Amino acid sequence: MKVSWVFDFISPFSYLCLKRLSELPAGTEIEYVPVLFPGILNHFGQIGNAEIPSKRRFTYRFVLWQARKAGIPMRMPPAHPFNPIPALRFVLAAGGGRAAIETIFDAIWRDGRDPGDPAVLADLGKSLGIGDVQAAMNDPAVK
Repeated sequence: MKVSWVFDFISPFSYLCLKRLSELPAGTEIEYVPVLFPGILNHFGQIGNAEIPSKRRFTYRFVLWQARKAGIPMRMPPAHPFNPIPALRFVLAAGGGRAAIETIFDAIWRDGRDPGDPAVLADLGKSLGIGDVQAAMNDPAVK
């Protein structure tokens, strides 16, 4: 069986889902598909839950409750919503595999780090063997 898992780093629900992909049946092939969720919302003339104060409060409480219930460590990043483009470009520069995806999601949603901070991206680059993160992200193949 093949599953296409569509995600954006801006989504705390994507983080929770990533942590549960191992519950899929053995032998399931996972295709990782990064998308720009704000772009999808804009296309359809919508805004995200995090942009509506009452829905933002509910969403934050709900995802933290879900994380606790599932035993998944979770800490909100310093700001949300945030610009997910640097993280999306970084994952493409890092090859788009599970290790890079999990490293970025963990930094944002487990450790509560800012994905737009160049120092955070540099740290993530070191852990994934990318020396010059900015050069890798500016590669024409990544854009």
